[in-house]
Amino acid sequence: MKIKDVFLGVLIVALLVSEVFMFMAKQRERDARGQLSQAQHDIQQAKADLDQLRANDDAAQQAMRTENQNLSQRNTRLTTENNQLRSENLKLNQQLNSAAAQIQQQRVQQTQTEPAPQPTVEQNPADADRDVCLANLHSIQVAKAQWALENGKTAADMPTEQDLLIFLPNNLFPVCPSGGTYTIGTIGVTPTCTIAGHVLPQ
Repeated sequence: MKIKDVFLGVLIVALLVSEVFMFMAKQRERDARGQLSQAQHDIQQAKADLDQLRANDDAAQQAMRTENQNLSQRNTRLTTENNQLRSENLKLNQQLNSAAAQIQQQRVQQTQTEPAPQPTVEQNPADADRDVCLANLHSIQVAKAQWALENGKTAADMPTEQDLLIFLPNNLFPVCPSGGTYTIGTIGVTPTCTIAGHVLPQ
């Protein structure tokens, strides 16, 4: 084999190897370009998504500002209406208190003008004790009315014996002559005695 042929074979092999490397280099270049193109596409998509998010965020903020404004206006309106209702309620309470005081005053005057039951002549002891007890209950009722009027109480309030002493004769709480026990009760009800028949007329 001649040296010339050997050298020519080596050149051919070198050329083939060079072609293979160039092909591989071009393939890597195409891959790199493809990746670059995909990366650029991804960047464009991300930018579009970001712009959309910003637009949505601006719209959401505008909606929130509008909603806050509506809520503020509604709160102002409700506050005004609440103040008006409070003012009207205060006026109604004042009118009711004035009317209640007038009614209570009329009741006191009516109670004070009603004569207390008086023992009659030639009564048996039981009837006499009953009449005394009824007179005591009447005194308690008058004292309750005076206590309510002077202290601004209502029909649901209940005084104690100590509360009524200054409105009773001799500042003493009366005692049933038959040994009964008195129940003062609230302003809206009459006092009672535990002895049967010892009952104030309604």
